[in-house]
Amino acid sequence: MATAVSPAVTPPTRGVQPLQAGEGHSFLLRRLHSLSGIVPIGAFLVEHFVSNFEALKGPVAYAQQVRFLNALPFVRVLEWTFIFLPLLYHAIYGLYIWFRGKSNVVYYPWAGNWMYVAQRWTGMIAFIYIGQHVWRQRFSGVSLPEHPGAAFHKVQMELSNPWILAFYAIAIIATCWHFAYGVWLFSAKWGITPGDKARRKMGYVCAALGIALVAIGLSSLYAFVGPWYKNAPADLTPAQITNGESTSSAPSNEPPASK
Repeated sequence: MATAVSPAVTPPTRGVQPLQAGEGHSFLLRRLHSLSGIVPIGAFLVEHFVSNFEALKGPVAYAQQVRFLNALPFVRVLEWTFIFLPLLYHAIYGLYIWFRGKSNVVYYPWAGNWMYVAQRWTGMIAFIYIGQHVWRQRFSGVSLPEHPGAAFHKVQMELSNPWILAFYAIAIIATCWHFAYGVWLFSAKWGITPGDKARRKMGYVCAALGIALVAIGLSSLYAFVGPWYKNAPADLTPAQITNGESTSSAPSNEPPASK
């Protein structure tokens, strides 16, 4: 009597699967998705964190940075070509990958599987955070390209809500995690780190990158809500920005300027 033979089941692999050709449009779309997370989105994220770090110097320095960025040639074309459209593509296709993928952390509780789940959830948090942040700061309320002197006060008013402040702190950590681990995945999938030893070393580099970005992001956040610039003016005039003058008086607990 013939016995039924169950089909062979391919066990799930624990490593990072490389990007493979021969998969039609999916291969190209995944390549673009992986690359867009590094350039231009990752590059913009680093630049944005560095620019926001100017807030530690006060409203004038922050306004000068906002004015400088908005004075770049073809800034609106650059904004849509290298920021908004790549962000939309990366977010939408990332959601598509998420809905088609399977994590199964209950049955396969490997570190890589948990990393996969964390990457997807932090991506969702980052998408919500960036979307509402762009809307509030770029397209809602006072227009910062025309009024860079209002930039510090506008962010300060937004963060005066403790719920928004808490969400921003969580979102900054999630976004930095998503980017740092994305760099590690990019290096593994594109063959930059082909072996376990190289991937381990890259893991340390990416961890340091993520921690550094979190420190920069949270420090910038504190500049808006801390005691140093509580009396920031609603809008600095162009002359005040150019001359480095502010109408707000320095708070009593601000460290004295070096002589």
